[in-house]
Amino acid sequence: MIIAIGSDHGGFHLKQAVITLLKDLGHTVLDAGAYTEAPSDDYPDFAKAVAALIMSKKAKRGILICGSGVGACIAANKFPGIRASVCHDTFSARQGVEDDDMNLLCLGARVIGPELAYDVVRAFLTAKFSNAARHRRRLNKVLAIENAYQTK
Repeated sequence: MIIAIGSDHGGFHLKQAVITLLKDLGHTVLDAGAYTEAPSDDYPDFAKAVAALIMSKKAKRGILICGSGVGACIAANKFPGIRASVCHDTFSARQGVEDDDMNLLCLGARVIGPELAYDVVRAFLTAKFSNAARHRRRLNKVLAIENAYQTK
């Protein structure tokens, strides 16, 4: 699978570790930055870069990492077609994909360590949208909300 990944300065080190994991698992990684720990590396910039790769279908899923995961998640969810969530446990990462067709995982580098992050990433990447009627119905309602408020 092609995975886009990005982080701000606070998530830089965890991003590097997750990239190694992704490659070890056989995934293709599109690194959207940050490439340093410079405090001027702001999460909205990398949320935009990762979201653009997903929206253009250059990546199937994405991972964003900032200090808490919250800022990156808020920014990512502003983009059409992006369904991002902060997950710091494997159940939420798996269920978010299976029930809600989540396509972007957000992690907080100051919240969880590398080992738990690896487990959460694995759960996210191995999960598949169930396509159950109730989940498809709910997803369609979410998409209708998104479409209703999109500026043309």
